[in-house]
Amino acid sequence: MSELFLKTLAQTQHFGKLLGSLCLAGDVLCLKGDLGAGKTTLTQSIAKGLGVDAGEYVTSPTYAVFHQYGGRLKLYHMDFYRLNNSDDVLSMGLDEYFYLGGVTVIEWFQKALDIIPQNHLLLELEFVSEQSRKIRCSSDSGDWKKRIELLMVSFPP
Repeated sequence: MSELFLKTLAQTQHFGKLLGSLCLAGDVLCLKGDLGAGKTTLTQSIAKGLGVDAGEYVTSPTYAVFHQYGGRLKLYHMDFYRLNNSDDVLSMGLDEYFYLGGVTVIEWFQKALDIIPQNHLLLELEFVSEQSRKIRCSSDSGDWKKRIELLMVSFPP
């Protein structure tokens, strides 16, 4: 597990943009954190790293459950907060997006952990102060471990 302390909103945005630039087709990123921890803010920055047009405003899909954006790779942004379990995800067909060759970012993924691809990247966000966050990155995938090492080296101290 790798951990970063991000002191400012600008650092969090920089982290997300770098992460988005490292994403590959088929990646699944699972975001964990309390309400207000910065999951949607991080996703907005990941979108920039994926080349999503600056004119497209990335918003939380809490009520819609799913948003899609175009870029270098498609971004599938999901929020399972209002869902009960993996049966809800399956009945909506959202699991199919994990395998379409885009990048899937899931907020509140824990509700469907049993159907999340095993090679996902887990990003745990912790609110420290109004501007600062801790981010813990972990994955069982060797490929993700290499990319996270690259991200950590690329990220300014």
